[in-house]
Amino acid sequence: MLLTGFEPFGGEVLNPSWQAVRALDGSVIAGHHVTAVELPTEFDASLPVLWHALRATEPRVVIAVGLAGGRAGISLERLAINLIDARIPDNAGAQPVDVPVLRGGAAAFFSTLPVKASLLALQEAGIAAHISQTAGTYVCNQVFYALMHALRRRRNTRAGFVHVPWLPEQAEHHGAPGMPLAEMQRALGIIVRTALTTRGDARVAAGAES
Repeated sequence: MLLTGFEPFGGEVLNPSWQAVRALDGSVIAGHHVTAVELPTEFDASLPVLWHALRATEPRVVIAVGLAGGRAGISLERLAINLIDARIPDNAGAQPVDVPVLRGGAAAFFSTLPVKASLLALQEAGIAAHISQTAGTYVCNQVFYALMHALRRRRNTRAGFVHVPWLPEQAEHHGAPGMPLAEMQRALGIIVRTALTTRGDARVAAGAES
């Protein structure tokens, strides 16, 4: 299975998405070997790295992970939209506004991860989490959309996107919620295991959403 995280951006020296994903690289969850790949926080460069990783690993489950600074807890993303509208430049200085991820592509794709079952599993483990209806319009959403488009005909591969909050030291600086790295790692492990072992999804109200 494949996990991706992003390099630091926006003046930060760390990106907790990559820190958490990297810690799981080489581990085995529910009998599946985990491969972690770092993506550039660049509109032009991120997708070729993603596509190469998909070809190289042929994964059963793919979870792309990104940073949503300011959010509290783990965000299980539900929807990727065909839109880029960058509020800040990426790491290459590009700042596209009001352009599609894929010209002529579908308006949106839903995650194929069992997001509600994952939410329940995280809550049972005492980890703050919620289902989010928007992954934004920055590089995270671009990767999420491109991932779901690439796998749209692969019925046996589950995929989706998860946002993590700031690390505590970043959160203190920004005056925002944070989460320890070990908690993020534990959360990702639970989401991976749920995706690999849950056939359908829970049919419950999602609770707090964003």
